[in-house]
Amino acid sequence: MKKLNKKKVFSFLNHVTTALLFLVLISMIFLVISTKASGGEPEIMGYQLKTVLSGSMEPDIKTGSIIAVKPAGDMKRFKENDVITFMEEDGKLITHRVTEVIQSGDNVMYRTKGDNNNAEDLNPVLSENVVAEYTGVTIPYLGYLVNLAQSQNGAFLLLIPGFILIGYAGFTIWQAIKELELSNKKESKENDSSSLT
Repeated sequence: MKKLNKKKVFSFLNHVTTALLFLVLISMIFLVISTKASGGEPEIMGYQLKTVLSGSMEPDIKTGSIIAVKPAGDMKRFKENDVITFMEEDGKLITHRVTEVIQSGDNVMYRTKGDNNNAEDLNPVLSENVVAEYTGVTIPYLGYLVNLAQSQNGAFLLLIPGFILIGYAGFTIWQAIKELELSNKKESKENDSSSLT
């Protein structure tokens, strides 16, 4: 009875481990493919995933988080307190809160500020430089993993779950074959002994 329970527990753990490793592998493959397809920005169902590299929006958006932003739409529609992602002159992306909307004819500019900063950003943001709107979705600490995945050494490290899964699958197959052979030998012995009587 104890042997049967141990076997069930081992089988259950075996299935859970396989499922988890497979899930990690599929997630990594999806992340890499979506990053390459969107030109460096991972995208899921029209939402881009951005990595937060500073604490300017803490405590709501922590350093190392992944945030989901929506890149489509009219970039002149934002109002005070909306959180936007915009491109600075040096090509760096910033996600800050709109503190004031400045309208001059057809042109719209936004004064912005990081929630954790003492002062507003120096230059107003042209609506043409706004690339997306923050959706409110934040996944803490996952940004560190994404940054690692985008580096050359990190991409190699993230292949490790794949190698583990392949090795584990090989071990499971070997174990199943071994059990089949044992079962066949046992059946063969039983058949031989029954034919002798």
